[in-house]
Amino acid sequence: MKLLTFLGEQGPRLGIRLEQGVLDVAEALKNMKGYEEGSVPTDMDQVIKGGPEAIQSLQKVIDDLPDTSENEPYLLEESSLVFAPCVTEPGKIICVGLNYQKHAEETKSPIPEHPVLFNKFNNALTGHRCDVSLPNVTSELDYEAELVIVIGQKAKDVSKEEAAQYIFGYTCGNDLSARDLQRRTNQWLLGKSCDGFLPLGPYIVTGDEIGNPNELKIRSLVNGEQRQNSTTADMIFKVEELVSYISRHMTLLPGDIILTGTPEGVTIGYPREQRVYLKDGDQLSVEIEKIGTLSNKIVAETKVEEGKPVGRTLGV
Repeated sequence: MKLLTFLGEQGPRLGIRLEQGVLDVAEALKNMKGYEEGSVPTDMDQVIKGGPEAIQSLQKVIDDLPDTSENEPYLLEESSLVFAPCVTEPGKIICVGLNYQKHAEETKSPIPEHPVLFNKFNNALTGHRCDVSLPNVTSELDYEAELVIVIGQKAKDVSKEEAAQYIFGYTCGNDLSARDLQRRTNQWLLGKSCDGFLPLGPYIVTGDEIGNPNELKIRSLVNGEQRQNSTTADMIFKVEELVSYISRHMTLLPGDIILTGTPEGVTIGYPREQRVYLKDGDQLSVEIEKIGTLSNKIVAETKVEEGKPVGRTLGV
């Protein structure tokens, strides 16, 4: 199932991507009989925490839709939506650095013996098709296409063999990074956590539709030009290893997300004289097999229009 969050007049709403369009779950329930209030989740947090039972209840709603539902008010054109981050309020945003063999090599970094962990904060979240402000404090903004794990169950000290059952699904992320700020100190945090530096989406795809997350094609494009082109098979620490390792050190909760690292091809991996960092007007895309395409535009901080979705779509 492909789930998304979009902005309605009164805030975030849960959507399901169907062939006919995007199903507005709450609106559909208003137009359908036989459903008790609260029997079906109507926001992403409820779905993630509800797990398989929540997915089954949503599938029943889809199955019960009338055949002549193409012009119904609960089916929306995806092109008309304002996307929010598909996970709106993750308790933890955990990132893994240098987790692709070729990326570690291009940055001339040693291959990690253990996962390199850092974090972002909720202010970095933004959605598909939302503009990202280019802060005046950086001149070296870089892109990083990443597969993102969405945790579905409380996980503490789980093994690699059982880790998959704690994963709700996967989405696309762009770990935007201000390299000059990142290198300022030994800690990467400053260069990773400016407003809007984590576009997320467009969909969460449930684990049953993904299959093996360690065999997915992943790439990034800037203004239509391919910059990264790899597969998650190049990850040093696989998805299950990451969930297991992190859960041994901190309890993972439903809605927590893990960015699994980026492949080779980022700007900082080029020789210094060939580096062209992101600038005002650049169009970014992250594509991951079986999930979709996450797209955003970079806009200079001085050009951000008041009222236009930019940075964190739920308000900074």
